[in-house]
Amino acid sequence: MSWKLDSNKPIYLQLMDTIKTQILSGVYEPGAKLPSIRNLALEASVNPNTMQKAMSELEREGIITNNRTSGYCVASDETIINAFREKKADAAISEFVLSMNNMGFSTDEIRVRLRHFIDNNIDMISN
Repeated sequence: MSWKLDSNKPIYLQLMDTIKTQILSGVYEPGAKLPSIRNLALEASVNPNTMQKAMSELEREGIITNNRTSGYCVASDETIINAFREKKADAAISEFVLSMNNMGFSTDEIRVRLRHFIDNNIDMISN
């Protein structure tokens, strides 16, 4: 899996975003055991303490749980995961609409462009 980290945002927040995306996209299914902190840190090329901070925050948010004896697991309650998925989708749509609006597109123009894009890129979207 790809860990693209940059210096413009705190590393632990980027780690959280990547793990959330992996969960929301089905890389890790509800109830699945996650790799150890050490393995995730090695994979992302970060300090284990930074990965621990990201995991603790994800646990606080409720998207993962920590069984002290067997490590972290994805929350088994799919309603929690679906709520995060919807929240992330809303944020992406909001960012898109604001960006289009800042370029001078009206709401109707945005709808037309989006429909046109979906209709002409269905193969890319379906994958």
